[in-house]
Parts: sequence; structure tokens; C-alpha cells
Amino acid sequence: MRRLIYLFITIIFISCAENDSGSAKLEGNAMGYADGTEVYLFEIDGNNQSEVLDTLVVTNGKFSTTLEKSETSALHFLRMGTSNANILFFNENEDLKATIYKDSLASSVIVGGKENELYYSFQKEVGAIAKKRLETTAALNKARLEQDGILATDLRNENNTLNAKEAAYKRKFVKENGNSIFGLMLLSEMFNQQQINATDVKEILNNLSPKLASHNLATQLKGSLEARKKAEIGGEAPQFSAPDPDGNMLSLQQALGKYTIIDFWASWCRPCRAENPNVVRVYNKYHDKGLNIISVSLDKAGQKDRWIKAISDDKMDWFHVSNLKFWQDPIARQYNVRSIPATFLLDEKGNIIDKNLRGPALEAKIASLLD
Repeated sequence: MRRLIYLFITIIFISCAENDSGSAKLEGNAMGYADGTEVYLFEIDGNNQSEVLDTLVVTNGKFSTTLEKSETSALHFLRMGTSNANILFFNENEDLKATIYKDSLASSVIVGGKENELYYSFQKEVGAIAKKRLETTAALNKARLEQDGILATDLRNENNTLNAKEAAYKRKFVKENGNSIFGLMLLSEMFNQQQINATDVKEILNNLSPKLASHNLATQLKGSLEARKKAEIGGEAPQFSAPDPDGNMLSLQQALGKYTIIDFWASWCRPCRAENPNVVRVYNKYHDKGLNIISVSLDKAGQKDRWIKAISDDKMDWFHVSNLKFWQDPIARQYNVRSIPATFLLDEKGNIIDKNLRGPALEAKIASLLD
């Protein structure tokens, strides 16, 4: 649920719902809050940044404001006093009623409009599963400490069942409610997290209303589908260029050998650093026979020195590029990389012939091609 909320706050730019009136009311009950508590009303703007629209004050346990009709953003959230918790809601140009609990912000709700109804019904179901999973995990940790293997196995199985239940519920929810802004948000998150396959995503997108089909989130999803297809085995590797450690632009085309590994990594990634000695060994053994490597680093802005030092420390004597944009790296997005290390093996024409090989599997594959 935290990933979903983070997604809402950082990447969604939403068209306004239908209503011909110029404004709508937001009335709230602040349960447990003292009079004078400030309530901050935020909006997500077109640049995906949050800004305070208004500061309300709790009086006699209540607060209220007027929401202006917006044609650019319908996603808002409230913050109560000094809390950093965000209470999300959709502005569908309909009157809204908020019930905020000081001792349980997670139980707070804002009702009014279809999107809010969908969001809070989803949150309730997934929240119940998450609560049960926390209880089961706590019991599992206790069983492990007490070395109760039989109970630990049962609890692990119970957790697996809960995970499967949540996954099934989410797939069912997006199929039934894909023709909504919230459904589209959830579909995007699930696709990015590889929790739903491309066939199901295509089916949902094909059944969108004309208005939602032209929504920027639907357009992004269609683009992601195309990119993922290209980045699969059998597809032609998407072309890219980026700065090398000296600041010069280097393209994939320039790095191609008889066989080429595109290696996604970062200096901060422990599994990547642990895998690097194996990649170095394979490269040193097969470079003279035609193996090239181009590593794409997902290091962060301001960490160029760390990136260059890691290259030297790990003896990675091949091509390197980085946009220093962390998970927003455009090359990683082209290749739908959601975790690192990640590798793509190309033939001399730039076609993807294998992916995510590491350890003995990587050397065995290269040996079969070049020995």
C-alpha cells in the first residue's frame, strides 16, 4: 500500500472529472483534534509537485473549505497539524465529507464521488490483508526464535496464501474497475511491479472509454507495453546514448561487439558489487574473442565520484555510461529495468538473445557462444 500511495504523490497528473459547477465543498470532522489544529490542503500540480492550496483550522472539531474546479489536477491530500501522513482524495468537483481520526489516520476516509469510493474500498480490503500479514509475520519471527519448525512452516504457508489473495484481489479489481482514474493508477503500478501480464493490460486499455483512453497515464502505459516488447528476448535492443565517465556521449551502437552485455548496476547496489567479480572474470576471458560490455549505472545525482571509484575498485575495464538519475534513468525505463543487477545479452546485430544471466549461468552462456 505504501508503494501505491507513493505512486499517487509523485507521478500522477490527472484530468478533471465532470461537473459544470464552479466549485465543491470539503467538510471535515477532526476526531480527537484540539481546536486550532491546522489542516493543510495540498494539490499535485502538472509538474507532479505538491503545493499548499489552503490552511484550514479545526473549530469545534470541524473544518471546511471550497475546492475550485480544476482542469489540470484532481488529486489532493490533507495533512493534519505536524503529522507527515497524507490523507489522499480525488477532487471530482463533487461535495466531499472527511472523517479524520487522530489516533488512527490510516482509518480516516474522505467520501464523495466514484474515484474516492473505489480508492477507499480498495484500501480497506488491501489494508485488512496487510494487517493480517503483519500479525502472521510477527508470529513467524517468534516461532523461529523458539525454533518451532512446524509452526514456522505453517505460518510461512499462511503468508504465501495472503500474498496470493492480495495479488488475486488486485488483478480482479483492475479488470472490473480499469475504466476509472484510480483503476488506471493501480494498473500502472501493477504493470511497473510486474504483478500483471501485458495481455491483461492490453485488454483493459482496449476497453477504456474514449476520455480515459486519451488520458496521459493510458498513453504512458501503451508506451511501456511497446518498450517492454522491444526489451524482451528476440526483440531488437532499444538504442541509447549517455555520458561516459569523462562526460563524452557514448552510444550502444559504438559499444557493440560480436556479443555484447548491457549491464545495469549502481555503486550503491550490494548484489551488483557482489556479482561484479564474476562479470570481470567472464569479460577478461572472452573479450579477445568478441565479448563487449556496456554498463549502465543507476547512481544518483551528485554521486559521479562514487560511480567512477566503484568502476576502478571493481576493475570493470569496459564501456560505462550513466545519466546519474537513479531509478528515473531513461535507459532503465527503456529496458523496463525494475531491479538490479539486470543484464541483456545481444548478438552482433543488436538483437536480445538472453537476459538476466549471472553467476555460472552467465559464463556458461558466453562459453557456448565463443568457445
